[in-house]
Amino acid sequence: MYARAEHPGPPEEPGPCSGGHDLRHHGDAEVRDGAAGLTDLAVNVRAGTPPDWLRERIAASLGSLAAYPDGRAARGAVARRHGLPPERVLLTAGAAEAFVLLARALPVRRPLVVHPQFTEPEAALRDAGHTVERLLLREDDGFRFDPKAVPDEADMVVIGNPTNPTSVLHAAEDIALLARPGRLLVVDEAFMDAVPGERESLAGRCDLPGLVVLRSLTKTWGLAGLRVGYVLAEPETTAALQRAQPLWPVSTPALVAAEACMGPAALAEAEAAACRIAADRAHLLAGLAEFDEVRAVEAAEGSFVLVHVRRAAQVRERLRLLGFAVRRGDTFPGLDDDWLRLAVRDRITTNRFLQALDQALAMVGH
Repeated sequence: MYARAEHPGPPEEPGPCSGGHDLRHHGDAEVRDGAAGLTDLAVNVRAGTPPDWLRERIAASLGSLAAYPDGRAARGAVARRHGLPPERVLLTAGAAEAFVLLARALPVRRPLVVHPQFTEPEAALRDAGHTVERLLLREDDGFRFDPKAVPDEADMVVIGNPTNPTSVLHAAEDIALLARPGRLLVVDEAFMDAVPGERESLAGRCDLPGLVVLRSLTKTWGLAGLRVGYVLAEPETTAALQRAQPLWPVSTPALVAAEACMGPAALAEAEAAACRIAADRAHLLAGLAEFDEVRAVEAAEGSFVLVHVRRAAQVRERLRLLGFAVRRGDTFPGLDDDWLRLAVRDRITTNRFLQALDQALAMVGH
């Protein structure tokens, strides 16, 4: 048995928590107030971004702020990048807006979210009044999912690939098995551009009914503050989502950034960064393997690693004292307070972190 289904019950009063999990907790909370001087391993945005050339493109767009945003060029650039017609592309104010649109604009009766994964999709569905079913993946199975575990009645299935926080990259052919008429198959590929070759991506597929792929420019290009992402889906789906958007939902600077990041030079730069991340991740995993007290998800393919360590909350606090912010794992359904998520950084930073981890474990008494 690869996974188990969980039905959390009807929506509770509006709010971020469900089943003891704070679905609205994100890694940026670890590095906000009082976090000056901390080395950030809690947020999965690539360090040293945006690059200078992208900053310059964004800065140059400020001269046109008097005009209303025109998304046609950016939409066309995204379409060309994925080999799709423009009507299959919808630009959004980050992937988070897309989750809200999906929850509120489309007729969904029985949504299912594959966990542990990014919690915003379930939070958006619950806030829209939906009862959300969960499919909880297990460490014993490497946090991989079995398509047969998804109930036939689910008319929306949400899965991340590679999944945040497990960093597991699911096989595209397994995810594709979930597609069927009458079902929305929502694949969050926010971290796919951190995977060399973007293998297992479904972004360019037009043959799967109900497929909705979400992409973000936040992670690779360091644009969390700009809010830009996009949806790839059937034309009738993008049209329905667009009708639910306010006018001009994506700003001119964000549109300029989106168009710039779709060009050949930018794609080559992203691929080179993905290869560096893979090498740096291998270095981090090798270092973590030296600790008997730490158990990492070895199948990691993203720009972050999930680790299990006893008394993780205390270890996290000791790491803060030693200058490192890491992401707590207990806010993800399917995980408890013995999990931490670590962003992949360069080898020098990783070596410093491993030394701090050694000290933190000793301080906690492992």
